[in-house]
Parts: sequence; structure tokens; C-alpha cells
Amino acid sequence: MKSTEFLAHLDQKQTLVLDGATGTNLQKRGLPVGTAPETWLFEKPQSISKLYSDFVQAGSDIILTCTFGGNRVRLAHANLVEKIADVNQTAVQLAKSVITGTGVLVAGSLGPTGEMMQPFGTLSEDDVFDIYQEQAKVLLTAGVDILVVETQFDLNEAQAAVRAVRSLDAEIALVCSFSYDRGVRTMMGVKPSQMAETFNNLTVDVLGINCGKSLEDNLSVLRTLKETTSKPIWFKPNAGMPTANDDGSMSYDVTPEMMGENAKVWITEGARLVGGCCGTSPKHLAAIAKVTKGK
Repeated sequence: MKSTEFLAHLDQKQTLVLDGATGTNLQKRGLPVGTAPETWLFEKPQSISKLYSDFVQAGSDIILTCTFGGNRVRLAHANLVEKIADVNQTAVQLAKSVITGTGVLVAGSLGPTGEMMQPFGTLSEDDVFDIYQEQAKVLLTAGVDILVVETQFDLNEAQAAVRAVRSLDAEIALVCSFSYDRGVRTMMGVKPSQMAETFNNLTVDVLGINCGKSLEDNLSVLRTLKETTSKPIWFKPNAGMPTANDDGSMSYDVTPEMMGENAKVWITEGARLVGGCCGTSPKHLAAIAKVTKGK
């Protein structure tokens, strides 16, 4: 979908409902803690499809592919690097199979590389560009409607990712979303105003906030971002703060009802695309959709 088409679609709908978490939901459904969700694209594809379907049934207008860790760096840790094309193609195919006839859009997820760039790490700007370009090319070929560069924390990495996408397709709708996991800054110290200043004049259609810390911190970031950009805002906070369970998994303290009530505030404060990240279940999404659409 071209940027112009996507933005016109958003203007017509005013607010779009996103999906929820991939990893934490799959863990609730049996994915071992520490196992890459992408492994289930081959071992339990029906579980991936069921999660996609549950989000659609809950009212999501956009679902993200199970490709957050689908770049060569992260897949190497999961012993899947030789299947990078299969990982990304399969994730898109499964998503497209459950949205037929619904009007729901499939967004290709491009998560961070998982490594630091120079001078703090070993990856050069060219390395990062190539990593994102490789994954984005497969997602585009597989037929995603939009691309989402998400959970970013480093301005340089995010810019390289955007350049990589645009080197392949100058027109596809593109979202760039940062994670402010130090409260109101990213782990690299980036403030939402700095993110906006960097991306306001780049060919990114939507600026986003996802994951991060508490709902209160994410709301503060949303307010700041709204003041510093005229672009639509993508908002996917965690379902509150995590608490560690005995098995290493995490529990989140925000109930679906609380998520729905908070969604009213997020929309009032300027979020145009609303969902949730870690801990956000299909029930949470249904509560958000009820507020947004009256479903």
C-alpha cells in the first residue's frame, strides 16, 4: 500500500486499532521462555495463525507479522539464519491467510538488530543498512501492506533502517517506532523530541511509541511527541509493568478493562493508531476496539 493510500485510509477511519504482543502471548500458549517466536513458524504454524486470527477477531485493523527477530543477526542466535527468507515469507503468508476478506492490513515487523553500532559495538552503518535491506526485501516480496521499523532506541540505526526500506520501495507506507525503556528516554538517551526532529523531514509516514515502561511514562512520551510532530502517531505501550514469574515468564498488571479506559486518553492525547505491546492479549485488544469502534 502506498503512503498516500494508507494516510487516506487513516484519515477516513480517524483511528485504527493495532494488535497486541507476539512473544508474551505465545509464551502463554506454550512457547518456552527464551525461545525465539520465529521458531514456531515452522514447528507450530497453527499457533501463529491462531494468534493472528485472535487479534483480527478482537478488532485489530492492522496485525504485525511474527518477524520482530527476523533479521540475520537475531536469527543466528535462534539457529535460523539459513532460513531468513522462509521465516519472513512464512510469517507474511500465515498473516495473509487469516485476513482474507476482512480489510485488515498486514504490517511487516522489522525489529532492532540486537547489536550495538560503532563505536559502542561492532556494526557499521553499512552493516545495519544491509541487515534491514535483506529482511525488508523479503517482506516486500511476500506482499506486506506496510512496513514497521519498531522498538528502536538508536537514532543512527533507525535512520539506516529507513534508508534501507526506501532503497527498495520509495512509496510503501512506513512506520518508525521507538521504545522509551528508560521512562521518557530510550536506552541510548534519545528523547521523543529528538526522534521527531530527526524523522519529521524523512520519508516516514507515521511516528511511533511501543513497549517502554509504565503507561504513565508512555503517556508522557505521547504528549511530547504530539507537540513535536504533525505526523500521525502509532502507540503500542506495554500492558503495564512486568512482574517475573517462577518460570521466567512475565506477568503484566494492566487488565483489559484498564487498557480500554486508558485507550480513551491515548486517543484524546493524539494517538491515531492504538494497540499494545508486551502483555497485551487479544482480550486487551477487544477492550481497545470496544472503545474505538463500539465493538
